[in-house]
Formats: sequence, C-alpha cells, structure tokens
Amino acid sequence: MKKIQSLLPHFAAIFGFVLVAIIYFYPVLEGKKIYQSDIAQYTGMAKEQNDFRKENDAEPYWTNSAFGGMPTYQLGANYPHNYVKKLDSVLRFLPRPADYLFLYFIGFYILLMVLKIDPLKAFFGALAFGFSTYLIIILGVGHNAKAHAIAYMPMVLAGVLLVFQRKFILGGILTMIAAALEIQANHFQMTYYLLILLLIISGFYIYEFIKEKAFKDLSKIVGVFAVAGLLAIGSNATNLMATSEYAKFSTRDKSELTFNENGSPKINTNAMSYEYITEYSYGKAESFNLIAPRLFGGSNHEDLGVDSEMYSFMTQQGVPGHEAVELVKQMPTYWGDQPIVAAPAYIGVVIFFFFVLSLFISDNRKIKYALLTGALVSLFLSWGKNFSFLTDFFIDTIPMYNKFRAVSSIQVILELCIPTLAILGFYQFFKIEDKKVQWDYLWKTCAIVFGLLIALFLLKGTFNFSGGNDDYYAQSYGPEFIRALSEDRMSLYTKDVLRSMGYVICAFIALFLYNKDMIKTTTSVIIVGLLMCADLFFIDKNYVDKHDFVSPREINEPFQASEADLKILQDTTHFRVFEIAGQMSSARSSYFHNSIGGYHAAKPRRMQQLFDYQIAKNNVNVLNMLNTKYIIQNNEQGESIALTNPAANGNAWFVNEVKQVNSADEEMKALDSLNTKDVAIINLSALKTKSIFKDFKRDSLASIQLDVYKPNYLKYTSNNSNDGFAVFSEMYYQNGWKATIDGKEALIYRTNYALRGLLIPAGKHTIEFTFDPPVVKTGSTIALISSIGMLFLVLGGLFFERKNKETKLKMQE
Repeated sequence: MKKIQSLLPHFAAIFGFVLVAIIYFYPVLEGKKIYQSDIAQYTGMAKEQNDFRKENDAEPYWTNSAFGGMPTYQLGANYPHNYVKKLDSVLRFLPRPADYLFLYFIGFYILLMVLKIDPLKAFFGALAFGFSTYLIIILGVGHNAKAHAIAYMPMVLAGVLLVFQRKFILGGILTMIAAALEIQANHFQMTYYLLILLLIISGFYIYEFIKEKAFKDLSKIVGVFAVAGLLAIGSNATNLMATSEYAKFSTRDKSELTFNENGSPKINTNAMSYEYITEYSYGKAESFNLIAPRLFGGSNHEDLGVDSEMYSFMTQQGVPGHEAVELVKQMPTYWGDQPIVAAPAYIGVVIFFFFVLSLFISDNRKIKYALLTGALVSLFLSWGKNFSFLTDFFIDTIPMYNKFRAVSSIQVILELCIPTLAILGFYQFFKIEDKKVQWDYLWKTCAIVFGLLIALFLLKGTFNFSGGNDDYYAQSYGPEFIRALSEDRMSLYTKDVLRSMGYVICAFIALFLYNKDMIKTTTSVIIVGLLMCADLFFIDKNYVDKHDFVSPREINEPFQASEADLKILQDTTHFRVFEIAGQMSSARSSYFHNSIGGYHAAKPRRMQQLFDYQIAKNNVNVLNMLNTKYIIQNNEQGESIALTNPAANGNAWFVNEVKQVNSADEEMKALDSLNTKDVAIINLSALKTKSIFKDFKRDSLASIQLDVYKPNYLKYTSNNSNDGFAVFSEMYYQNGWKATIDGKEALIYRTNYALRGLLIPAGKHTIEFTFDPPVVKTGSTIALISSIGMLFLVLGGLFFERKNKETKLKMQE
C-alpha cells in the first residue's frame, strides 16, 4: 500500500502532462492536424513510397519521385526487427504534435527524479522545459525528427547520471533504452550535440573518480556504458548502417570535383562550405532573447496588431483597415544575424532567475559546473561565424562537426542545461532552513537578473533596429515603411524587457512572502510554477496556436494539382518532370510526378551537381538524358503551364560511342557539350576492373522498351542486331541495385556522371533491375540480436535489483 501511495504523485504528474499536452494542442480533439511546412514537403517526397506500401504491404527502399531517384532510408523507411521503434510508438500514444510535447515533459521529469527533485517542483519544471519557445516552434514548422531527438535527451542524461551515481543496474538499463530511443529518433545532429554534452559531464565525473582513486568503480562505469551503447546502437543498426551508406551518396560527403560551378578551383574540400555551415549563426547580443523574447524582433512574420506604427503607416497610405489588419500579421520584424527565424529561442526569464539562483545555492558541484560548462559551450558554438575562433576549431578539428549546418541549433543543449540547473535552484531554495541566508540569496539573485534587464533597457538607444533585408524592403515599399518597421521593432524590444521585469518582480514577491512566512511552501511553489509556465505559454501562443491546425485532408493531400499537373498526369508512360519554380528545393512536383527536384537536407550529391553545373546553365542535353519529358513553368499571368520536351532521350537507349575519362572533373566537363543520345561517358577511375570500351555500331532499329515499372523493380526488353552499350535514365547507386540480362547478373556502369549503363549482347534480351539492399538484411540481423540482448539485460537487471532490495531489507531486520 505504501508503494502505491508513493507512486501516486508520479501518476498524477503523468496524467497532468497528458492533460496539458492535449489542452495546448486542443484542436487534435476535433480531429484536426497541425500544418507543418516541412511535413508537407516530406509528404510530397514520400508519396510514391507510401503508395507502394499500401498496394504491396512491403517496403520499396527506393523512390524515383525525387531527385531522379534515391533510397528511402531518410524518408521514413520501415525496417524488420525495429523493436525500438515499436516501443517509441507506445510512448507516443497521443495525437501529433501532442505526443512530442508529452515526451518533452516526461523525459525532463525523469531527469529531475534522478536529481531527487520532489514531484510538484519537477512537474512545473518539466512543463517549463517543454514550453521553451524553440521546442514549440519546431513542432509548428514540422521539424519532427529534431523534436523527437530533443525529447529523449533528458532521459539519456538521467541514465548517465544514475550510472555515475554508482547505480549501475538501473542507470545502465535507462541509459541503454533512452539511448536506443534517442538514436531511433533519427536526427543525428541533435544526437551529436547531446554527445558533446555527455562528454563534458563525463569529464567532470571521471576527474572526481580519478581524484578519489576509485578505479574499480570507474571501470564498472566504462563497462556499463560500453554495453549500453553497443546494444543501443545495435538495436538501431539498420537505420545507422543505411544512413551511413547513403551519406556517402549525399551532399553531406565530400565531392570528387575539384572546381566550382563557375570554373574556379575549389578551395574548401569539405562537403559543405563554411558559409553554408555557419549561415544560421546567433548574434552575440541576440542571445539575450533567452531572457526577453523579442529583443531582435521575434520572427520574420510577427503580428504587430492595430496599435502598431506599421498599421498607422498602411492606413495613411490608403490601405483599407481590414486589409491592413491582415498585412500587419506577417511583418518581418526580425533584425538579427540569421537569415530567417520562425520564433525567438526564449527559455523564460523566471527559469533564468532560478538558474542564477542555483549558481549560488546548488551544493552538487559536479552537476552545477558540468551543466554550466555545457550551457556556455553551447552558447559560444551557437554564435558560429560571430565567434569564429571556436567555430573554426570545431569545424577543422572535431570529427563530424562539419557534417551539420545551422550551428545556432546547438543551443538546444543550453535549453536543457539551464532549465535543469534552474529547477535544482528552485528545489534547493525551499530546502534552506535559515531564513536570513535564504533572503541573502534571494535579493542577490534578483539584483543580478533585474540589473541585467535594466542594462538591456538602457542599451536600447545603442541599436539601430535595422535588419539585413531592409534595403530590399526600402526599394520595394519605400523608406517610410522601414521607419515604421524600425519603430515597431524598438517597441517590441521595450515591451518585452518590461514584460520580463514584471515576471521577475512577481516571482520575487512570491518567494519574498514565503521567506517572511506569509504564505506556505506549497502556495509559493504553485505560484512560481505557474509564473514559469505562463511566461512561456503566452509567448508560444504567438507562434503556434489553433490557427495552425487544419483538416486531415489538407495534411494528407498538401498539394493541389494545377492544370499543368493534370495535363501531365494524362501521360501514363514513365518519365521525369522539372519544375522551374521549385528547382531543387520543393517536393510539390514529387507528389504528382517523378521529379528531378525534391526537398531534403541531404540531397543526392551527383544530382545536385548535375543541377548546379549543368541544368542551371540550361544544358538541355542533361535534361534529355534524365528523360525530362515535361517542364513546368509559369506564364506571364503566373499560371503553371506544362511544356513538352520532345527531345527527351526516353527510359533507355543505345549509344554509338563510349567516351572514356579518368576523373570526375573530366566527366563533368565532358557533359558541357555532350550529345547524350549518341555518346556515353565512363570514368575509368571509378571502375574496379579497368575496361576498354570500343565504339558500337548501333542498329537503326535497335530499341529498349520499359515493360514493368516499380520503384524497386524495372523490367526492359532490348533488341539490337549488334553488341551494344545502353544508357538507362535511372540514378546509379552501387549498394543494392542489381542488373540481370536473361537472368544472368550484369555489371552496372556509372554512366554520364549519375546514370546507369550496361553492356548488352546482340539479340533480344530481358533486362531487369532489382533493388535489394544488403544493408537492410545485415542491419536487421544485428538489430534482432541486439534487441534480444536488451530484453535479457532488462529482465535480468530488474531481477537482480529486486533481489538486492530484498537482501538489504533482511539485513535491516
């Protein structure tokens, strides 16, 4: 009975998390879904894959609907024996995006339980963590994988801390399961940032163990982490191995080309340029958004309201009032260093207040200094090019750091560390029995935080409130538009500094009244907890609210077919489409057709290069070899029209000549003027066995006909009176695609930089391409073995833990 009673506060907290997540995203109760721009793009990319699943109850692992063809490994492919994913689906039982919000809450709550915070304070702390503005806005725009990975970070940290506390069994089990879930979330950038934090924390603990000469315990800790890590990785083996394999094919790996699109030599050999990696870099002053949300304007689409200077300006210009109301809802008030911001990264000024307090009163030195170091490293790295000394060191020296862009997103570590320290301070403040000591800490903290806010208020006059795009706005709308915009930016700055001051004063009063014994502990905790959450809740609602929810149909069918699409869809043959407006950054056409373009953070490198080096320069021969039968462009009226390209090469064709080159540079340059219908290019340096190709005499009646099309299976019939070399308008991917001619396996040559080629003997033949990736089979076997190992360890660990408790109880008796 006592055990049940002790669990009641935790059950109440979990129920509270469910309730809050549903209430915040209450339109899900009406069957609505949140519109997420990135998920709309994903739906376009995954359309062919999802249709194949419905029709065949199987995974294709390949799609031709985007970038000419690519594996579906990063498009939500399902793998055999992925039991971690099944566990994750159990935990995410709420409708999306309430499921991710619930995960934020429960993960942070578990971390606070490990830190021995009482349930009530942990409940409010978990809510405050989950309502951190950045964590909410990524749900609004559809960065689901990022949100997913962030949600499991506190749980991983909790497991690691338990192990360092010498709770090897429970800590090892939690670390193993949480790490497996973290990896399964499939956002390796977030997981990589978490590893940086874990290394920092481990450094502090290992130093203490070495100082104490506790080498036996340290060896146990290393062993626990090794086993937990190996099994967590093994249970996700298929996804990890497939992603690693695809990464070499994507824009995240180094290019073989040594020259740029304009012909100049490449200076940077990294897969991504320094400018691309650091494009999203926080300004140093902009980081004060953490304690006052809209110091730098908030977002690129801020709602200024009818009391704004912009509204007055528009009505003075003759814009009708109802139109002006709508226009001022989407104003580009953001004026920081980043190109685009959907919302400020605000952690809450009340949370910051308790963070400062914790630096005074926290008696857990290892945790305090480790998390503080993690927060500072995260902050400095988020400045990117604005703190180039550290950023350059990490890009040039730290393995894999240069594989990720948007360095500002490393602030997620800060947004984990600061709330954790804040709730530790919140908890320990009420543990101080000496009221004089308590008061001393309280007024010092208030003086520091309030003094910082006053300094920000006074610094207002030093800023010019001008943004990077203001010249464009001035040219388009005139200097008065910029004047009104700057006035509103200054107004937002002032209001939000005063707003933060107000919350600090309210929190201080609640704690002051407690210190003077005028209110009870529980009352003070509830008041302060509500202030923490309200502070963040009302900011979040500016960026993600009920208006972002739409009917399920709009989510399931995010793109509407244009007249151009309808015309193209009448053609039932197999071909590709190039949409000029979308180019390589939109999956709209992928939803309806097999497209050259698409939307993905890691695009197929060779297709991207074909676009940059050839298609963008209007090389029609490259469009032809990609079997681009239709081009979608806008007419003078802005309407989409479909232009037929009668010169498209078709699905496959025989050539007269194979031109042999010896490098990727020569291969790309040869495409500049290549007649792709008659000549093919083979890069001999890419062949495992050097082949010498002869010229081929092409029969005028030679043909290759596509008989069967599936994303992972293609069947052709060829007919040629002579031996020949055929080019297939399909993307080359060496790991998984197999070709057979009359049932006998044939070597696939990478041809024309990105396509497939086959040597085909004279006569009539059946040619088949099948995608059956070995990585899926190998990875799934490892995942099965690892999952069984995890199950045995969990059951065995819980059994031994129970036995140990029984033994201790008997000894006490």
